[in-house]
Amino acid sequence: ASLAAPPARAITLLVIGSDADKVGAPRNGAAPAGPANADALLLVRINPQGPLQVLNLPTEVAVNLPGQKGVKRLGEAFRLGGVALTADAVRELVGLQPPAPDRYLVLPRGALRDLVNGLGGLELSPPRRMSYSDKTQKLTIDLQAGLQQLGGDKVEQLVRFRDPGLGDSGRRSNQQLVATSLRERMLQPERLAKLPFLVGQLQPKVETNLTPGETLSLLAAGLDGSQPVQFASLPLKPAEEKHKGLRQLDPGATPPLWKEPVAP
Repeated sequence: ASLAAPPARAITLLVIGSDADKVGAPRNGAAPAGPANADALLLVRINPQGPLQVLNLPTEVAVNLPGQKGVKRLGEAFRLGGVALTADAVRELVGLQPPAPDRYLVLPRGALRDLVNGLGGLELSPPRRMSYSDKTQKLTIDLQAGLQQLGGDKVEQLVRFRDPGLGDSGRRSNQQLVATSLRERMLQPERLAKLPFLVGQLQPKVETNLTPGETLSLLAAGLDGSQPVQFASLPLKPAEEKHKGLRQLDPGATPPLWKEPVAP
């Protein structure tokens, strides 16, 4: 309540975690190399009358995109058509009713690091030892397992790490750990008081159609600690070698795939 008045209605926010270091960077410095892809995709429903809901979307799910031959990874939509094509693909995949998603936020890697550092780091517990090196990406991941305080560089390593045995599903689990820890950190009184300043600092480092005032309004509703966050995922068929990393929705899944909470 000290941040801003909450929104008058439920708002759906599309969060695009870009694999580029900065907004507008011509090259992503990641794999696959080239323009930025979506490394993480989240739908966040901020409801002033209900719990915060987060749908962690699989970037590797197969989708048909306008003007493209054959199926593509959902994460490729950002490279091929930016926010607009990504929002359209997500809306069709999940079965959202227009105008949802109402707002969007593109968070490049550099802005994630700045967010974490601006909050004084995060307390996280990587589930296992994580070690990886790729000279072409100038990427080194070196994390120990167990509870520890991580700064922005280490949090970036955590969300980028791909466990050979778990693939993208393991990445989504790590992203959920970070999202949960970010919210817990923001709820601490000394961090809460700094959020307006931090939002202003990050505004030029992200791409969004949210004003700083709207961002604080959504935070005011999303940081209501009276109800736990409801995380959800899409039902996927088991991975098959013939699909070369692409995943498909479970054939029994019927839209809408992300339902609003039922009132008690």
